[in-house]
Amino acid sequence: MDRQAKIRTAIIGYGRSGSTLHADAIEKLDDFELTHVCDIDEEARNKAAQRFQCKTYDDYRQMIKENDIDLVVIVTRSDQHCEMTCDCLAAGKNVLVTKPWAVDAHQAEKMIAAAGDSGKLLLPWLPARWGGDLLRLRELVKSGVIGKVFQVRRCQYLFSVRYDWQTQKKYGGGYLLNWGPHLIDQPIQLVGSPVKSVYAEMRQIINPGDVEDVFYAVMKTEDDVVIISENNIAAPKLPNWVIQGDAGTIFAEGNKIEIHKIIPDKPNDRGGYGESFKIEVSVDEKSLDNSINWSNLYGDALDIYCNIAGAIRGIHQYYVTLDSALNLTRVMDAVRLSNEKGQVIYLR
Repeated sequence: MDRQAKIRTAIIGYGRSGSTLHADAIEKLDDFELTHVCDIDEEARNKAAQRFQCKTYDDYRQMIKENDIDLVVIVTRSDQHCEMTCDCLAAGKNVLVTKPWAVDAHQAEKMIAAAGDSGKLLLPWLPARWGGDLLRLRELVKSGVIGKVFQVRRCQYLFSVRYDWQTQKKYGGGYLLNWGPHLIDQPIQLVGSPVKSVYAEMRQIINPGDVEDVFYAVMKTEDDVVIISENNIAAPKLPNWVIQGDAGTIFAEGNKIEIHKIIPDKPNDRGGYGESFKIEVSVDEKSLDNSINWSNLYGDALDIYCNIAGAIRGIHQYYVTLDSALNLTRVMDAVRLSNEKGQVIYLR
C-alpha cells in the first residue's frame, strides 16, 4: 500500500480491550484511521460512532464485504477468532487477532493456511513480547551476570473472581488461554530454545464455570533449561520472575529487579568443600529508570502498533512470527493434554 496513506482500520469487538487498549493506540498514531467498528451491542456501536465518527455494523461479514479496509482488529471471544480471521483474510483484509489468537493448534494452522491463500498479513497479538521486564531481563541474562541459566520461573498470583465468558469452556475461556500467552510465552522467549517436554496440572479453585483458574506447567527446552510457568490463587507477594544461573539468581517483582550474584569460596585442596560464599545483592537501577519505558510489563500498545504499521507498509516484518505463535499454541495444547493424561507430553 501507499506508505503515505493512512491505514484504514476496523475493530470487531468494541468492548473493554477493543475500546481502550486497541482504539487508544489507533487514535493516537497518525499511521492509522479507525473507519469502522463492529459490535453486537448497540451501546458500544454508539460510543464508537460518537468518538471516531466511523461507520458501525452489527454484522462483521457485511462490514468487510462493503468496505475497503486495510486492517481488521479482532477483539472478541476466543472461540470466535478462527472463523472471523479466516473470513476477513478471504475478503482480502490484513488481520490482527488478540490473544489467544487460536484456541488450539488445529485452528492456528487453519488460520495460517488462510493467510497463505489470501496473501494478506496475519498478525497474532502477543503484547508481552514487548514487556519491559522481559526486555531488561534478556539484557541481564545476555550479559552473563548470573552465569549460565538453568531454570526460569514465571508466575502470576491473583485473588480475583470473574463472572464473564472467560469462565466457560464453550467460549474458549480459562486461564491457560488467557494468561498462557504471557506466562508461558515470555520465559520461552527469554531462554530462546524450543520446548521439548511438558508436565502440567490445571485446577478450578474459586471461579465459577467449567474451566481452570490455576495452571502449573514444568517445561524442558532443547537446551535442557527448565521453565516453570504458574498462574495461581494467592496474595501477590512472591516474585513474578526467578531466573537461576550457575553464578547467581535474578528476582523480579513488577518492574523491580534484584540481582543476587554468588561468589563462592574456593577450597584449598581437592578434598575440600566450599561451604561459605558471599552474596552481592544489587537493585537493577536501569529497570527503575523512568526515562525508559520499563513499566509496561505486558507491552506498550503504541510501540506494537508502530511495528504493525511498518509491517503493513512493507517496511519490515511483524515482530511476532507465525511459526513462533504456532509453537506457543502447541506448547499450551501440551499443557492441557498433560493435565488430562497425568503424564509428560513430548513435543520433539
